[in-house]
Amino acid sequence: MIAVYATKGWPRALETAGAWLLGLLWILPLAYAVWTAFHPGEYSTRFVPTAPLTLDGFVRAWQAAPFARYFLNTVLLVTSVLGAQLVLCTLAAYAFARFEFPGRGVLFALVLVQLMIMPDVLIVENYRTMTALGLKDTILAIGLPYMASAFGIFLLRQTFKTVPRELDEAARVEGCSPLQVLWKVYVPLARPVYIAYALVSVSYHWNNFLWPLIITNSVESRPVTVGLQVFSSTDQGIDWSIITAATLLTTAPLLVAFLLFQRQFVQSFMRAGIR
Repeated sequence: MIAVYATKGWPRALETAGAWLLGLLWILPLAYAVWTAFHPGEYSTRFVPTAPLTLDGFVRAWQAAPFARYFLNTVLLVTSVLGAQLVLCTLAAYAFARFEFPGRGVLFALVLVQLMIMPDVLIVENYRTMTALGLKDTILAIGLPYMASAFGIFLLRQTFKTVPRELDEAARVEGCSPLQVLWKVYVPLARPVYIAYALVSVSYHWNNFLWPLIITNSVESRPVTVGLQVFSSTDQGIDWSIITAATLLTTAPLLVAFLLFQRQFVQSFMRAGIR
């Protein structure tokens, strides 16, 4: 009996040790950024427990680049993209889940095909389209290619299909139109899924780098990721205390949100599982 318990316990111990090792590897870059940002530049490559703390790196980083404008651009970007995605994905998912129309299966298959295509593959064509529309170097140009999400349509369709048809029929008997049924029945029941999807969308577009780098070339439209890259490569060279301070400034909103709403994050993803 003891031998069997020991045999079963070894895999669990290895899994625990592996999880701790991966967690340590994940946290090391963040720990280095925190250490370097809050200490003078001469301590960026050596660990001295008695090193003095300072906020000079944050002050110099904020003054050296228009981070306030970068933050405003990023907030406008993520909110506009998320708002458009929630509206478009909700309507498309509702149509695929509850309405019969010619070509529904083919259209939904095309949506699924989009899940297999990386957005980076379409960068050249998207650039040509934004240029033809006269939107190059604008916040709208950054977000427009992402305002209809195949993943969002698929996720919400699967969620809507789990809603009992009896609730739909009862709402229609009460005189509700299809849009009223969607708003009063389907959307409230899918609230955990909306929260989970919103978290994924905001974090992705807050951290998106390649497409904004290509389509923007001015301060008025750059998000924080591109602004940080321009700042670190041309303005400050290898002054790691300032660069890491700027990095923490740009990632702080997501880190604070995760720390404050960690439980809600996990619960939303657990309840948003596709059944």
